[in-house]
Amino acid sequence: MLKIENLRLGFAAGKQTLAAVDGISFDIAKGETFALLGESGCGKSATAQGIMRLLPAAGRILGGSVRLADEDLLHLPEAAMRARRGGRMAMIFQEPATSLNPVLTVGRQIGEVLERHLGLIGVPARERMLELLRLVGIADPERRLDEYPFQLSGGMKQRVMIAIALAGDPELLIADEPTTALDVTVQAQILDLLARLQAERGMGMLLITHDLGVVARMAHRIGVMYAGELVELASREAFFSRPRHPYTQALFAALPEVSRRGLKLTTIPGQVPSLSVMPNGCRFAERCSHVMPQCPTVSPPWRELAAAHSVRCHWDGEALAEGMARHSVTELDIEPARPFLEVAGLKVHFPIRRGLLQRTVGHVRAVDGVSLSISAGRTLALVGESGCGKTTVGKGLLQLLKPTAGSVKVGQRELVGMRAKRLRAARRHMQMVFQDPFASLNPRMRVGEIIAEGMSALAPDTSSQARNEAVLTLLRQVGLPDEALGRYPHEFSGGQRQRIAIARALAVQPELLICDEPTSALDVSVQAQILNLLKKLQEELGVAYLFITHNFAVVEYLAHDVAVMYLGRIVEQGRAEEVLRSPQHPYTQALLSAVPVPRLDGATAVIRLAGETPSPANPPSGCHFHPRCPQAMDVCRQRYPETSDVSATHFVHCHLRA
Repeated sequence: MLKIENLRLGFAAGKQTLAAVDGISFDIAKGETFALLGESGCGKSATAQGIMRLLPAAGRILGGSVRLADEDLLHLPEAAMRARRGGRMAMIFQEPATSLNPVLTVGRQIGEVLERHLGLIGVPARERMLELLRLVGIADPERRLDEYPFQLSGGMKQRVMIAIALAGDPELLIADEPTTALDVTVQAQILDLLARLQAERGMGMLLITHDLGVVARMAHRIGVMYAGELVELASREAFFSRPRHPYTQALFAALPEVSRRGLKLTTIPGQVPSLSVMPNGCRFAERCSHVMPQCPTVSPPWRELAAAHSVRCHWDGEALAEGMARHSVTELDIEPARPFLEVAGLKVHFPIRRGLLQRTVGHVRAVDGVSLSISAGRTLALVGESGCGKTTVGKGLLQLLKPTAGSVKVGQRELVGMRAKRLRAARRHMQMVFQDPFASLNPRMRVGEIIAEGMSALAPDTSSQARNEAVLTLLRQVGLPDEALGRYPHEFSGGQRQRIAIARALAVQPELLICDEPTSALDVSVQAQILNLLKKLQEELGVAYLFITHNFAVVEYLAHDVAVMYLGRIVEQGRAEEVLRSPQHPYTQALLSAVPVPRLDGATAVIRLAGETPSPANPPSGCHFHPRCPQAMDVCRQRYPETSDVSATHFVHCHLRA
């Protein structure tokens, strides 16, 4: 249905044009999903933009052909291309929050497609819009049609994007990282939805992702992309059973999982080469562990390995050595010492004000009675869906948000109610690494100034020379060169910026780091570097981590203990191996069942949760989870469950376990 031959795309930079996609060829059949896999900067999204002819102003089509059925899209006039876009082919963009028009209602944005491609207006158009919203699983579509994007959750925005893409009945759907920022439960719903719609409509799908679990669940065939070139093409079975390109093998080896808990993750040295210094030979040669003399100078040809498996590589070795692919299980069996951080009954409520006089008419119960403790040198993972209050807990511990009630003790000192001057000094013991390093680093300050800022504020007696030496030591500790000192945040990659954020947090020698989704937006290779770094720092410095995440692979690899949060409360807590191997709460079981596993034999039946997470401004009576729980009983609707001990270190709030 779609046939791409020798496609070349570039971007104008001054008087030269730099090739971002350099001669790639693949095809997609009707009803087939082709996954395009690779790190950020490899040219995946540029390929999708080229197919849709939506390249930015500096983008150039340098050659090749893109045929949809018998029509070459690259030679169509723009007016004809507009009729194809949204009609015969459609695209789900990576970030729905920036792709949806903030000043138009959901109905108006879907209606544009219906009017343009199907000629529907008025009542028939509205009926079709309601049908599309029901199709993508949005409850109460009559109300949602007249709402604006800011009134929707992340998962609902993504569903609206899918509804807009499907409105023109496309033959080809391009999905660019459609689930990157979503919770595992919402991700499972979106992937199920795409698979069901594809089966019903016979659509071809180009799925762009860096998540191997999503690839295992969705793809029929896979193309691995590196530095603007395809380096491996394989069927799903061949790809997961015998990956052959060293780059593909390195991506698999970088995945965190429980069997690698006591070990360093394999990382890929260096970075994807920039467009201006693209090598002449194999573009992966500088980072390859199997590099041969001809690799840096001679571009490798394609080699056919099997009927549906070809690779572009000089090296003719086998798949991963067994020792690299699988390690023996090393449980982190540390006896808990006296807790460094003790939290009891923490509540953070936000007032809801209405009317001319802004009277308080209710409260958003973002955190509603959380208790936990962390000992030195241990990692507690706080997991749950978006909106359950995980980040608010982190900010409440640091008193960046004032707690409504409860106790936060650090080294036996109570932080709640502490005076501002003493609280500022106490913050030296706890620091936070935020989710988005680019947003949390001052773009006008150099890296050296960013890292030294905390030292100046919390240790003003330190001399400038001692401060500079300490900053250089920190940079080396997090794996950055000395020259990074004088550069600005925008000059670094996402993984490097996260290292700078970690260095800044460590500058005042804290005993506890609160890490808020520090690897959520990173490629698996960069994620492996950050996880190795965090583990090394914990071993060397004995620092404790509160690790806020929804990535269970990271939890399995890094955490000693796990706390599962739902609607402001912890519903299950215990040692990592207890919670992950034997989950007791239905919510924990649903979360774990929804995690896509990067193996052919790892898929389990997904436990479907009904509806959306309730609003913390109006939580359900009884157990907060009962409206979505497949095992709910009458008692669940009447009262909140007490604590039930599963073992000495594992407890759950659930009537089923009472």
